[in-house]
Amino acid sequence: MKNIGQMMKQAQQMQAKMQEMQGKLGEIEADGQSGAGMVRVVVNGKGELKKVKLDKSVVDPEDIEVLEDLLVAAFNDAKGKVEAHIAEETNKLMGGLKLPPGMKLPF
Repeated sequence: MKNIGQMMKQAQQMQAKMQEMQGKLGEIEADGQSGAGMVRVVVNGKGELKKVKLDKSVVDPEDIEVLEDLLVAAFNDAKGKVEAHIAEETNKLMGGLKLPPGMKLPF
């Protein structure tokens, strides 16, 4: 029965580390860009948009749709980077423990 007790202790430690990681999500930031860098955004680990930087050349009142598309693309780029970072950190935390397909952490 020592193994079960040890497993429970490891599970509690992992849970504490996951909670700590979730608490730090607001500190993680990723830069996303589109239009060869003409549109840049910064998104944090909670998915909050923190900053937008636009090159003057993409601001055309006659063609707002292009700017809208570039903003969406830049946001999705940054969001993908944040998700990849979180997945990498979670994998480190889990010590290589494989999760069943479709199960994502943090919960």
